[in-house]
Amino acid sequence: MKNKQFLLSIFLVILSINLLLAESGSIDFLRSTGKIYSVVAVIAVIFLGIVWYLFRLDKKITKLEKEIYNEEKR
Repeated sequence: MKNKQFLLSIFLVILSINLLLAESGSIDFLRSTGKIYSVVAVIAVIFLGIVWYLFRLDKKITKLEKEIYNEEKR
């Protein structure tokens, strides 16, 4: 249930960002003030954080799967 809520909230955030940036005027404004680089940097940091979290989670799950397999094997 929490997973569905989390995915829904992420989808809504991405959708709202896309709607806000749909106007070319806002993109031109961000470019002219130099803030587009800040937006790109923040998105890149968030993306890298998610990738890092998923990589760590995968390692932990793999470790637990191996432990469960070894206990069942005994």
